[in-house]
Amino acid sequence: MASLLEQLRGYTTVVSDSGDFNAIQQFRPQDATTNPSLIAAAAEKSEYQAVVDDVLKAVRKEAGPNASDKEVAAASFRPLEVAFGLKILNIVPGRVSTEVDARLSYDTKKSIDEAHAIIALYDKAGISRDRVLIKLASTWEGIRAAEILEKEGIHCNMTLLFGLHQAIAAAEAKATLISPFVGRILDWYKKDTGKDYAPADDPGVHSVTTVYNYYKKFGYKTVVMGASFRNIGEITELAGCDLLTIAPKLLDELEKAQGSLPRKLDPAKAQSLDIKKIPMDKATFDKMHAEDRMATDKLKEGIDGFSKAIVDLEVILEKRLSEISEPAAATR
Repeated sequence: MASLLEQLRGYTTVVSDSGDFNAIQQFRPQDATTNPSLIAAAAEKSEYQAVVDDVLKAVRKEAGPNASDKEVAAASFRPLEVAFGLKILNIVPGRVSTEVDARLSYDTKKSIDEAHAIIALYDKAGISRDRVLIKLASTWEGIRAAEILEKEGIHCNMTLLFGLHQAIAAAEAKATLISPFVGRILDWYKKDTGKDYAPADDPGVHSVTTVYNYYKKFGYKTVVMGASFRNIGEITELAGCDLLTIAPKLLDELEKAQGSLPRKLDPAKAQSLDIKKIPMDKATFDKMHAEDRMATDKLKEGIDGFSKAIVDLEVILEKRLSEISEPAAATR
């Protein structure tokens, strides 16, 4: 019998949620997505030191001799993200998602400027825009940035998405893709209620199912990519979702697991459901967000977490810069 992973691929595009090239190569996903936490973790691995060092040297050269290690490290996040993206694109046949600095999540203009800078680096490397997704936090401001970028032919992946209001706003902005965070939703409910949840009752699974059915019912072109899984039960309950981005550990479990995997999400079934359409504007978005404690808490926590990961990465890069500089200084 085919593994659960092989069966899942029959319904769903499988994406690797990792900055680890070796893991991506092992599981042969169609696409790959990263975030600041994954980049920071990968940057500390010895096998990726050459990638990090090459970026730091290039940024140091561009910044000039008067730039401090701290300034060079801060300027290296974007080119390092793209350097990892380029390596990933040598492995996957599809797309890589590259994230806008989370600290810009509430600034539409700065998010657009950062997206342009990321795309410029991919353009310089000869990568088609069809192979890159710009990741933006699903704030109202981030969604407005996506709306403008999509009109320019820059495709967007809306991340840190926890509520239906975020999903509707992203679809009406014509974002290419959304990444609802299944596991983080589960985490919040477990902490809030003190309960454990079986996969079929998982609040994160229910959230993604609701969004998927809403999109298919009303014919939105934005696709749904479930993300942030805690166990393979959450994944199998979402078989049939447009895409699922899965960490290497869970991909390994799915590859080793046997059994029948029925399709759970289906666009034809969604068409027959009685779903009310919700007109979305900023006032409605803000009202629904304020009323959704989970989405409010997890969006803030996610932005804060990714922002901290970038600061932590800058510390790692500054330390590495001093190590690279020492041999050069010793030869003078």
